[in-house]
Amino acid sequence: MRYLVRDRMLAFHEEAWVETEHREKLFKVDRRLLRLRTTFDFVDSEGNRVASIVKKALTLHHTILIKQDGEVVGRISKRAFRIFGDHFKATLRDGRRLRIAGNVWDREFDIHYDGRTLAHVSRRWFSIRNAYAIDVLSEPDATLLIILAVCVDHTLQDRKGEQLTNL
Repeated sequence: MRYLVRDRMLAFHEEAWVETEHREKLFKVDRRLLRLRTTFDFVDSEGNRVASIVKKALTLHHTILIKQDGEVVGRISKRAFRIFGDHFKATLRDGRRLRIAGNVWDREFDIHYDGRTLAHVSRRWFSIRNAYAIDVLSEPDATLLIILAVCVDHTLQDRKGEQLTNL
């Protein structure tokens, strides 16, 4: 299934909506500005917090924690220095290690596990800068894969030194 992430900028916080391909709003990704730590909340359409994304400060590896109900369920990281391209890795609570690779600078990348592609993230079909698609091929992990895609996108925005227009 295809999901779309669309950003909206507001005065005191940033917000993005994750929608289905049929424009049904599933999650709001909410980032509060003026905080010492970068924190995002994934909130469902009924207002319930599904997950939190917390960027760890002062680490050698760019690390983001994914929390549900106060417990860390995943960790995504990228080495600060890499000679042959950018690759991210995600370690999940259940022991799975996912690999995120592709042309991440152009926001064209895949999320892999054990040789299988679980999701493809692309800005290719969007002429506007504030939207991208996530094609999820493993539906049971859809929410987690969407969260991982948002984390990678945010990390890339941070590293490029751009305004945080894309969560």
